[in-house]
Amino acid sequence: MAGKQGRCKEYQLVKRWYARMADVPGIGFTGSPGVNRDHLPETRIRPREEYGSLWWPTASGTTSASPAHNRAFGDMRTLDTDTLIRWVWEGLELPGSASDYHFLLQNAVGQFWARRRTAPAGLHFVEVFAQLDLLLIEAVPQVVLINDKNPSLGFVRISSVATWINLLHAEGALRDALSVSRRMQRFGDNYLDERLEAKVAALDEECT
Repeated sequence: MAGKQGRCKEYQLVKRWYARMADVPGIGFTGSPGVNRDHLPETRIRPREEYGSLWWPTASGTTSASPAHNRAFGDMRTLDTDTLIRWVWEGLELPGSASDYHFLLQNAVGQFWARRRTAPAGLHFVEVFAQLDLLLIEAVPQVVLINDKNPSLGFVRISSVATWINLLHAEGALRDALSVSRRMQRFGDNYLDERLEAKVAALDEECT
C-alpha cells in the first residue's frame, strides 16, 4: 500500500508545462545542440490557466495545443532528414508538457525508422531521440500511463524505445539492446525478450 501511495505522490509532483524539455528534472538534458532559443519566437509564449485547462495564445485567439505539441503532431512526412532533425531539436526548446516532448521524440523516431532504407543516415537519430525519450519517461513515468488517474492499469507501449532495441539487435549490439530492454521492463513485461537474454548469456559463456 505504501508503495502505491508513493507512486501516486510521485505522479502528482510533475508540472503541467515546462519552458523547455531541459527544465524537466531528472533527465540530465541540458538543451538542444545548435539551437539558439532567441531565434525561436515561440519560446516566449506562456499559457494561462482557465477552468483547470491551459490555454496558449495564438495570432487568432487561443489554443489548447502548446508550441511543443504543434511540433510533435505536425506533418513530419514532408520534412527531409536534416529539416526533421532540426524540427525536433527546436521543438524540445519550446514550451510544452512532458507528454508533448515524448510524442515529439517518439513520432520523429517513427519517421526515421520508416525511412531507414531510403535515408539510412537518420538511423543515428533513432538512437539519439529514443535515448532521450527513455530518459524522459524514466523521470516522468506518468507520461506513458494508460490512465493517470489509475496508475495500476500500467503503461502504453513506448514505440520509440522498442524501435531502438530492434535497431541495436539488428546491428549486433546485443548487450546494449539487453540493457535497454531491462530498463524498459518497469514499463511492462512485454519488453522482456527471452531470446535476447539467451543470446547474451551464450556470448558470456563463450567469453569465460
